Amino acid sequence: MQILEANKPFEIQELTLTEWKQRPVKNNFFELVLVVDGHGTQCINYNIYPYQKNNIFLLPPLKCHSFNIDVPSKFVFLKFTDTFFKNSNRVSLDRSKWFGEAAFILSNYNQLPGDIIKNDLDRKHINRLIKMILQESKNYGEQSIALVSSLMVCVLEILIRNIKMGSHYEVVSSNNDVRATAMLTYINEHISKPDLLKVENLADAFMMSPTYVSEFFRKQIGVSLREYIIKAKLKLVEIRLLNSDYTLNEIADELSFTDVSHLSKTFKKYVGISVREFKNNGDYKLLKRAACTTD
Repeated sequence: MQILEANKPFEIQELTLTEWKQRPVKNNFFELVLVVDGHGTQCINYNIYPYQKNNIFLLPPLKCHSFNIDVPSKFVFLKFTDTFFKNSNRVSLDRSKWFGEAAFILSNYNQLPGDIIKNDLDRKHINRLIKMILQESKNYGEQSIALVSSLMVCVLEILIRNIKMGSHYEVVSSNNDVRATAMLTYINEHISKPDLLKVENLADAFMMSPTYVSEFFRKQIGVSLREYIIKAKLKLVEIRLLNSDYTLNEIADELSFTDVSHLSKTFKKYVGISVREFKNNGDYKLLKRAACTTD
């Protein structure tokens, strides 16, 4: 087993396994898995999906996962740590805008097992980028920090593009109305702009009667429009708390809560613990709630 840790925009492991052993969970933004060789099945929250050579999986935080290995398999696990998102000096990008886009996609897409990449060209791109990151990490030094961070940004941009291309949002209706997925994407892309999420604006955007929007949403998604918007915001609050230097005032302002008190009360009501408990304990309670074991 080879474990390579860079200090510390990322942690990378290159492992050849004959059987799965539970790996320690840390507060990471998410983890990318490249199957270099072998085959078997992957499990995320008790959903099973076969894996094979060149598959690429995305493992968001707070989700239980494992691999059942049929043939000895070689994996590369690339974890994006909170340091990567906290240190804006290492990459030349509009960090606030980019972090917001990446955060909502990675926290709201339907986290079922399965290959995340939708076309062969992007798959080749990510394979090349991960190989470069591995090579750099084996001789990691100060001169490599900027290059590795830039490579990681490239990986994330490709992931975001593929997530947007796929149907990763949960729709409970059997009608498969394409407007439901489009509405979820629209809501999450504009989650910090409450005026755009008003029923009247959604009705205009999706050519519906204002009186029908809420009924349509509940029928298709299974929860009320208001509840979905609140929970989508709170997912981003969790990500900000665990993986950024944002203050509560900044988070409340960014996500259009009235003030910190409003944010705190809403968080306690829906998450079940206070903001302070969540921040102090990391994601321990949520992980415990989602935990699963493998044979």
